Amino acid sequence: EVQLQASGGGLVQAGGSLRLTCTTSGFTFVEEAIGWFRQAPGKEREGVSSIVLSDHSTYYGDSVKGRFTISGDNAKNTVHLQMNDLKPEDTGLYYCAAVPRRFFMESRDWTKRHEWDFWGQGTQVTVSS
Repeated sequence: EVQLQASGGGLVQAGGSLRLTCTTSGFTFVEEAIGWFRQAPGKEREGVSSIVLSDHSTYYGDSVKGRFTISGDNAKNTVHLQMNDLKPEDTGLYYCAAVPRRFFMESRDWTKRHEWDFWGQGTQVTVSS
C-alpha cells in the first residue's frame, strides 16, 4: 500500500523559514517523482515543486523559485521542502504526491493535480504578516 505523510508545517512570521518532510512507503522510491502542492481556502490546489528521484532533477512553480528548495533522501525514502523568505501568500495546506517517473516525464503540466496518482494528508503552513 502506497503511503505518503506530510509533516513540518506550522505558524511562522513573514520572512521566516519552514522545512516540510514527505515520508513515503509502499513503492520503489527511485522510480517515482514526488511533488509538493498547496491549497489555500477557496483556491485550487497548485503545484509548488517536484523532484524526480532517479536523478534528482527538480522543478519549481514561478511563485517559489529562489525561495524554496526540494531535495530527496533515497536512503530514508523522504523528500524535503525547505521554504525560506516565506510570505503570507504562501499560506495553505501543503500536500505531497507521487507518480511513477515514466508518467511524470510524459505529463503535460506537473503542477496540475490530475497528473499525480497518490496523495498524502496535508500539513498546514500559516505565514503571518
